[in-house]
Amino acid sequence: MERKISNLSNFILPVSSTMVGVCMTVISLLQLAPKNTISVWADGLVAVDSLIFLASAMLSYWALRHNDLIKTERYADRLFLMGMVIMVFVSFSVAFELFKH
Repeated sequence: MERKISNLSNFILPVSSTMVGVCMTVISLLQLAPKNTISVWADGLVAVDSLIFLASAMLSYWALRHNDLIKTERYADRLFLMGMVIMVFVSFSVAFELFKH
């Protein structure tokens, strides 16, 4: 196994856990949007995004508990970045849809 040389999991764990809560809030807010709009597919995409953030949090927690798992930390980092990209995509899509009317 590789030696752990970073403490990235110390940062990924709290932020990805918070992002799970943000995703749940966004899903609740999308329920207020008119039906037959972007909320139809944005709900599902944000739900998948919350699962990605949850997986990132779990992997970073696992990396913290086992001090020599840098590969696990890398996967947590990649999942976190993927979740952030999806969140930004959904945010821009919802903003453009809601403000174009």
